[in-house]
Amino acid sequence: MATAFGLPAAMEDLYRRVHPGSGRPVAEVAHSLVVEPDQLLADLAPLLATDIVRVERGILQVASPVEAVSRYVASQAALVSEAAQELTRVSRALPVLAELRGGDPQAQGAMPLDGEVYEGGNVPQMLAQWIQESSGDLCFLRPDQWRLPTESEMARVVNDAIRKGRVVRTIYPLAALQEAPAVLLGRASIGEQIRVLPEVPTRLAIIGASRGLLPDPLGVGTERRMALRQSALVQLMIRYFDLLWENAHAVPALDRGEARPDLRRLLLGQLAAGAKDEQIARTLGLSLRTVRRRVAALMVELGADTRFQAGVEAARRGWI
Repeated sequence: MATAFGLPAAMEDLYRRVHPGSGRPVAEVAHSLVVEPDQLLADLAPLLATDIVRVERGILQVASPVEAVSRYVASQAALVSEAAQELTRVSRALPVLAELRGGDPQAQGAMPLDGEVYEGGNVPQMLAQWIQESSGDLCFLRPDQWRLPTESEMARVVNDAIRKGRVVRTIYPLAALQEAPAVLLGRASIGEQIRVLPEVPTRLAIIGASRGLLPDPLGVGTERRMALRQSALVQLMIRYFDLLWENAHAVPALDRGEARPDLRRLLLGQLAAGAKDEQIARTLGLSLRTVRRRVAALMVELGADTRFQAGVEAARRGWI
């Protein structure tokens, strides 16, 4: 469980030792472990930070394994949602860029943001120039771009960047593995790091720490784009991408020349989030019968009688 939560392995042993003391005063639990209360709280800091352990009016409250998994999944979902809302709010405010460029910023009591708004244009050519002028990782959200006529040109831009030592991370929707397996296999073969999510909410390109390109409004199917150099906004986009990346799933099969997802991990992620079978079927593009068959097989493999137990055991094994 500790590994699944990104905690040191020693935390699992400490968790097991303090769990029987849940509901007792901190001082009493510390005494039973032959440590000072302050030292116990210091040792428990990683568990306190992840909300697995709480201290309420001097009483130690230790979540059960099921509660711990549930709280962790909920906290990660909240982080991604918060970042998405922040980015949406920024996108709604950014049309002022065009107005500020045509007026007197000082007369309006504000300084213009560093960036431009584009209509149309050759995106691969624009990104290639930005890459040449910058350094650092390249990050992309690609919900649908493999369908565009510029796909081969964009692939060449990414290939050139990787050959020059740049790290390229890209998140695709699960549908891409079904619609465009050759595209993903080609990208993986040149060194692009690929992860998938059930859905990818918007197109996005981040070039190092200096530039970001996103559609206005957020999503797909628009020719209006915002190119940003404002440091705070670029950092916000990087934070949003990193949150999505942490919650996305790797596709180990791509390294073996196969464009298929780790359905077991995706399925467990959906179960841990509390999704119903019908919703899982729609999200993963599977039949309801297939979903139920796979859930039953997973529970047998994990030796679980309930979905909660399956989530706890999967976290213990480091599957999610």
